[in-house]
Amino acid sequence: MEKSFKIGDRNFVLDQEKAEEAFSAKRIINGRQTEAFNLLPLKYTWAYDLYGKMKANHWEPEDIQMQKDIEQWQGNDLSDSERWIIRMGIGYFSAAEGIVGDNVLHVIREKVTAPELKLVLGRHAHEENIHADSLLYMISSLGINPHECEAMFEQIPTIKKKNEFITNISHNVRREMDLTDPENKKLFAKNVFLFGQCMEGTQFYGLFGMILSLYRQNKFPGIGQMFRYTLRDESNHIELLRNLFMDLISENMEIWTEEFKDELVDTMRQAIVLEKEFINDCLPVSQVGLNADEFCQYIDFIADRRLEGVGLNPLNPGVQNPFPWLAETMDIKKEANFFEQRVTEYQKASALSAVDDDEL
Repeated sequence: MEKSFKIGDRNFVLDQEKAEEAFSAKRIINGRQTEAFNLLPLKYTWAYDLYGKMKANHWEPEDIQMQKDIEQWQGNDLSDSERWIIRMGIGYFSAAEGIVGDNVLHVIREKVTAPELKLVLGRHAHEENIHADSLLYMISSLGINPHECEAMFEQIPTIKKKNEFITNISHNVRREMDLTDPENKKLFAKNVFLFGQCMEGTQFYGLFGMILSLYRQNKFPGIGQMFRYTLRDESNHIELLRNLFMDLISENMEIWTEEFKDELVDTMRQAIVLEKEFINDCLPVSQVGLNADEFCQYIDFIADRRLEGVGLNPLNPGVQNPFPWLAETMDIKKEANFFEQRVTEYQKASALSAVDDDEL
């Protein structure tokens, strides 16, 4: 069907059928190739909805006051174990956030073909930059030697093993690939699963819980606040990559074999083993609210959520969440102004007004 527009003595004819053909050619991969970044009409509406949600959540590290954190860090009331958690958090995330951002921008975003997917993945990468910037802000505020962070990344075995596990798998897709080949489709799908469900969705959560446990005890309020914002961002990233993975599978069902499902579950199993080793390095000594066994159980709980969320069987059916308080800690609809101690409403914080355990 054609639609004509007559303007003066000029006549413009639009072919709706061709436009609909272009829309139907939109796919996660192997879709219509075009240099025009034309979002409309949207096919993956969830991607644009998430993009809007992520924009509304925008935050800047410098908005967070660090004076109390500095006083506590320079004082004598913190235990060595509490200081070690902060060092491990900064040491791990200062490298890990960059690994995620680089993969999202230069691997996943490069290989998807629908413009709305490229849009939201660009926002994802931008938020990883904000997280990396927040870590720099923490390091400079506390006066930690930045060389320590590089040393921890290279010399703490459990940090190095976690990052090598991720990069060794993702290395397989950092190249030109024929994504019509089912084996290459599997490699790409595994990469999306790895970053969304294993790394951001599971391996990040041990340290999130530890730092928010300190925050809950009125320790490191500035760092805790930044990690709350980061965790809120990560929940959107996990959902983004979960939806991307599920739509990728639905458009390429030939790869969704029992063998491939088992491979993904085994990948998660390996991620859990590495994360539990890391947790024991973070918590060599237990103290109030910080027990390695409970955090290992929490990782089992989170991992099963991630597996079930993409249609895979859990590894530990029935495992309970040992930290039900974490959902409440994530509720950042209302924030206390650090200077005036008045409650203010941030539109950018409204997205987590109601969070339950199923969303962690």
